[in-house]
Amino acid sequence: MKALACELPAEAGLPVSRFSCTEIAREAVQRGIVASISGRTVWRWLDADAIRPWRYRSWIFPRDARFAEKAGRVLDLYQGVWEGAALGPEDYVISTDEKTSIQARHRVAQGQGPAANRPRRVEFEYERGGALAYLAAWDVRRAKVFGLCVPTTGIEPYHRLVDLVMGQEPYRSARRVFWIADNGSSHRGEASKRRMAEWHENALQVHTPVHASWLNQIEIYFSVIQRKVLTPNEFPDLRALEKRLLDFQAYYETIAYPFEWKFTRAALDELLVKLARPGQHPHTAVA
Repeated sequence: MKALACELPAEAGLPVSRFSCTEIAREAVQRGIVASISGRTVWRWLDADAIRPWRYRSWIFPRDARFAEKAGRVLDLYQGVWEGAALGPEDYVISTDEKTSIQARHRVAQGQGPAANRPRRVEFEYERGGALAYLAAWDVRRAKVFGLCVPTTGIEPYHRLVDLVMGQEPYRSARRVFWIADNGSSHRGEASKRRMAEWHENALQVHTPVHASWLNQIEIYFSVIQRKVLTPNEFPDLRALEKRLLDFQAYYETIAYPFEWKFTRAALDELLVKLARPGQHPHTAVA
């Protein structure tokens, strides 16, 4: 019964995307596994082993042929290592990305604050006040954050962000400044590495593997932005939205510490070994 619950319904020729306990019970009878059984009994058995065939999570398996190599470089930088040698006091690590299409939602009625036995109330209907992109850079070792708001992303806005950071100390006179970024169109491929070197000779562009944004520490900061600034989304216009983002950026610097990053190259190697095993299920690996 447990093996049946772990099958995909399509493999049994059923036109459903997920099994329910009732469907598992019906399939078990049709296959002759049992003469009769209730969905409630199936649920009790599966509950004992925490098998939930009706639940699912999105998952992207590594498809980059150089995934381990690229991810390993990023993880080494977080540990203060580059190409096998320790980083020096004049080396800096920057994590960067863009948070795109942030809307300013002007609620059609004023909300109400929380009260006894009642949560805060936010008006459901809103008028769209436009959208902007927030570009940010996080100093991994110093817990410093830099950012700017632009109408849209692109190479030129990214250039502006890089200049914003590299134009001030200690980055301007640093030995090396490593810029960790994903493969977005603003900083993709070998061309972006050449552009970075042209913009600032002591800056090095380092890419995460494709579909590996979870390796980029700036995403942690963006999750803070989402929770603390953008939820609920109540802004009369883009000017107010931009001010809130930049004001929070300044506020966050006063309380921030470097993220306690525990996922190392050794942990990555262990994860990739798990994923390479035949029949390995994603939920048994660390995402």
